[in-house]
Amino acid sequence: MIKKSRLFGNKTRVTFCLPADVPPGQVSVVGTFNGWQPGAHELKLRRDGTRTVSVPLPPGHHAFRYLATDGVWLDDEQADAVGPHGSELRL
Repeated sequence: MIKKSRLFGNKTRVTFCLPADVPPGQVSVVGTFNGWQPGAHELKLRRDGTRTVSVPLPPGHHAFRYLATDGVWLDDEQADAVGPHGSELRL
């Protein structure tokens, strides 16, 4: 799940959310906004049984994917689109 919330100025807070156990292990969201750097935005376990991380992003087009333990890559079906470079957000 992806949740978008407008912030002051021109930024949008994007919250990336996955179930607590799918996929198993650590998961990071990596993309054009963090240089595709694993671990820069790691999803954290929440009391409601999900894992989330929020990232403030400027307007524009952002590609991203989830990177899980053992090099498992996942796209997000709730993104604005899924292209050749992964999931896509248009803010």
